[in-house]
Amino acid sequence: MAKNVSKLNSKIWLSSPHMSGHEEKFIKEAFNSNWIAPLGPNVNGFENDLENYLENKTHVAALTTGTAAIHLALVLLNIKENDEVICQTKTFAASVNPVLYLNAKPVFVDSEKDTWNMCPNLLEKAIKDRIKIGKKPKAIIVINLYGMPYKVKEIHTISQKYNIPVVEDSAEALGSQYNNQKCGTFGDLSVLSFNGNKIITTSGGGALVSRSKEVKTKIIYLATQAKEPGLEYSHITTGYNYRMSNVLAGIGRGQMEVLDTYVELRRKNYHYYKKHLGTINEIHFLDEPEGYYSNRWLTCMVLETNKIRDDIQQLLEINNIEARPSWKPMHLQPVFKNYPKYLNGVSDNLYQKALCLPSGSNLTLAELDKIITLIKQYFE
Repeated sequence: MAKNVSKLNSKIWLSSPHMSGHEEKFIKEAFNSNWIAPLGPNVNGFENDLENYLENKTHVAALTTGTAAIHLALVLLNIKENDEVICQTKTFAASVNPVLYLNAKPVFVDSEKDTWNMCPNLLEKAIKDRIKIGKKPKAIIVINLYGMPYKVKEIHTISQKYNIPVVEDSAEALGSQYNNQKCGTFGDLSVLSFNGNKIITTSGGGALVSRSKEVKTKIIYLATQAKEPGLEYSHITTGYNYRMSNVLAGIGRGQMEVLDTYVELRRKNYHYYKKHLGTINEIHFLDEPEGYYSNRWLTCMVLETNKIRDDIQQLLEINNIEARPSWKPMHLQPVFKNYPKYLNGVSDNLYQKALCLPSGSNLTLAELDKIITLIKQYFE
């Protein structure tokens, strides 16, 4: 009994790592064989596991971070200084920072209400406006926010119409699906993240997903300092130190064995929150449109006012529970304030009123009930 009380009174995190126990065998193999460097059987095995999971003839390169994957995606798309890249404004800064690494310019596009992702209507407006002034965008970075797939059909119809490639940022969406196809397979290049707070983790890590073995080979070449074949250390282009280590890939291999289970656990969290809080008039949840399947990486509720949102966040905080406001849109970030933006107010409204609740696959029923009880008490 004392043990349960201690657990209940400990910190409840927003999305903490969830180790399964399967990871240890792969890590032990790495140490026993002395494969510690950023190559080895676990790296190859982890990539194969991901390719088998994603299906659709994908080719996956395991990298150090999801940010590195976005950076390499833009390099592969030949983004240069002063090129414009359309970016979803409702996201985390890591989705946009690589645009600045290349001295290119982000153009921000707001969200729509059905999925909270990039609005197709505003996307086309932005493309037309940029073309009129002689600045046709060179790429589109679209997000599967909180695990909810974006409007794939509409976005890719526009992409094809104007011949602009799509980088699909599925950092938050491994395990999500659109019309029974896995997220991470829709972009001309797609990005995954295995940061400590994601559905599965390699401690730190990411991956870049491509549609051909030749592109994967080029990704690996660039991610390993662009070293030319042969004994000499010869380089004819700029490379990067972005390859995942064999040890971290071992963690990933163990995590892949429980991925589907972790997705189901997060989805259960969402449904439990909605069941017990969805009847409160001031609380709203984002439902899945027909054909959409979200991994529910984070459960996010929208409150009627900014004050209610902040009150609840503070109430949870003083009870040792981590809850966070929805991502601050990029167009509101000081570092991006001078870049073009196409807005409709959706992302601003979510930023003011939405709160992300603890959503980890390792949440206990007691922890969920504690969170729900506190929120109900606020409204009572």
